[in-house]
Amino acid sequence: MSLDESEQKIDVREGIVHSSIPTDELARLSDDVISALKTVYDPEIPADIFELGLIYKIDIEDDRMVKIMMTLTAPGCPVAGEMPGWVENAVGAVEGVSGVEVEMTFDPPWTPDRMSEEAQVAVGWY
Repeated sequence: MSLDESEQKIDVREGIVHSSIPTDELARLSDDVISALKTVYDPEIPADIFELGLIYKIDIEDDRMVKIMMTLTAPGCPVAGEMPGWVENAVGAVEGVSGVEVEMTFDPPWTPDRMSEEAQVAVGWY
């Protein structure tokens, strides 16, 4: 059985997913996507969503589609309906990204221990 060239090739011996995107371009895309995520803020907390730990997973596929799994600080967050669009717009503006899909999850639920030291300082918890 052969794999289609567009499918990701997984080396289960090392747990590595190989991409057809050149390593240097993948590194630049990853950095730029994270930088874009750091421009999106929870309006109730003075820290960006990346440092708050709201981003659970970022996948950059071979066709440069970016899939993001994220959460909110609480299911009843007042911007729950708007935040995914903010993320999609920010990441979609990154050069080389072909599209963005944002999936919301509350499993596992967000807790303050997911915050980076930077975010803890910003909210006065450090």
